[in-house]
Amino acid sequence: MTLALEVKDLKKSFGGIAVTQSVNLQIAPGERRLIIGPNGAGKTTLFAQITGDLKPDSGSVSIFGKEVIPLPVHARAHMGMSRTYQIITLFKKDTLAHNVVLSLLGIDGRKKNIFNPLGPQDSLYDQAIEFLDSVGLKQQAHRHVSEISYGEQRRVEIALALAQKPKLLLLDEPLAGLSQDERVMVSELINKISKDVAIVMIEHDMDMALAFAEKILVLQYGKVIVDGDRDAVVNDPKTQEVYLGH
Repeated sequence: MTLALEVKDLKKSFGGIAVTQSVNLQIAPGERRLIIGPNGAGKTTLFAQITGDLKPDSGSVSIFGKEVIPLPVHARAHMGMSRTYQIITLFKKDTLAHNVVLSLLGIDGRKKNIFNPLGPQDSLYDQAIEFLDSVGLKQQAHRHVSEISYGEQRRVEIALALAQKPKLLLLDEPLAGLSQDERVMVSELINKISKDVAIVMIEHDMDMALAFAEKILVLQYGKVIVDGDRDAVVNDPKTQEVYLGH
């Protein structure tokens, strides 16, 4: 079986401080993996190295069997990887639909043709509205991002990620800053994503996250402390000491 994601002996330091310490991670196609750990554990830094936003000092990252360390971010998207960010990165002065269209262009050949302007009648807009419909925002498609709630913006980010048609989706704290009702809504949305897509999620809302996870990896100071099936990791004394506070 070809793994959706394989990380081997990944290392990264800043000014002599190790932020990723020989991390190993394997994600099977369709797997639901949760990454947890206290603040400063290196979770988002690990994501950044997987996606190409940050180059590791050593180690390897493979997506569907292909080494991607030398490849830029956009090349990894073409290989089937997409992500959301801890801090929302939408263009707030643009409409929801236009934000999704820009995401669609990331894997569309037309992005190379700067002399072919896009308009509301372009087929990409039809696709964008379909993706917005999948996250319950079709009726908001032509509103500006600045006019919708924070929770709705989180859902737009998921629509952008899904528009990349990923086989590997990285979600960085998708429930952060949401009300309880919004958390339930976004969690249900994530749980409905096709099992054809492997999902790796960083999250601090343990009630929601544990319902999602099949396997859990625990990080502390950039080092893997525990990794395995959900129940075994939750009940491991190291997890309870490091993360759950028991």
